[in-house]
Amino acid sequence: MSLLIKKFRIKSFKEERPIIELKNLTINYGNRQIVEQLNLSIQKSEICGLLGPNGAGKSSIYHTIIGLVKPTFGKIIIDGVDATNIPTHLRCSKFGISWVPQYGGSWSDLTVFENLMAIAELHIKNKEERLSKVNNLIRKFELENVVKLKSRHLSGGQVRKLTLAMAMVKETKILILDEPFAALDPQSVRMIQQIIVSLQMFERISVSISDHSSRDLLSCVDSAMVLSDGKIVAKGTPQELVHDSRAIEKYFGEGFKI
Repeated sequence: MSLLIKKFRIKSFKEERPIIELKNLTINYGNRQIVEQLNLSIQKSEICGLLGPNGAGKSSIYHTIIGLVKPTFGKIIIDGVDATNIPTHLRCSKFGISWVPQYGGSWSDLTVFENLMAIAELHIKNKEERLSKVNNLIRKFELENVVKLKSRHLSGGQVRKLTLAMAMVKETKILILDEPFAALDPQSVRMIQQIIVSLQMFERISVSISDHSSRDLLSCVDSAMVLSDGKIVAKGTPQELVHDSRAIEKYFGEGFKI
């Protein structure tokens, strides 16, 4: 792909239409409070980043959005609908949510083709449509050269492309990526960044990314927020965020640049 990473950034919206809203969200694990009365909004077709140190609550927020964790208090509004009590499988199918976890996401003993077909069989009834969808994804994510390789033999970047392709088998409107750049070499990071931005530009997919690689994340998002001690301490465009005193104090440290 020759697409430049973020030729533009969405700074304002003609029509304010949040695709995800978390209202007064509180998450407790036993006596430990992970997230405290958090309010978060992700706009439709936006790429939004979540930054913060380990234990800040990033993964817990994602688990709550997709329904793996039930909040102690608060609401999850998805595309204008209160989804707080909708089970995970219904929530993901109803609102077109796909989640790519940091670890795993594919079956190591299956080939690239078999992994994609396994997901396609769950979502596409017609055999011809299923095969067509899988072949289109193989081309789109440039997996032709490794289509017969088992997942365990792929490079880190190839595995990430495969898991992204698997997430796109069904109709996806919201894509949640947990640590997509972890343990990747610079070329693979850029490749994944380009895929993410192209999904926004051409598919109009809303994307939320969490990653410890701050520069890699900030180079491909429209906006981002910094979490600390279960609260949002700063938010804005990448340029605004790196100059925010609270973000510098709680996360970036002095001298951080993008």
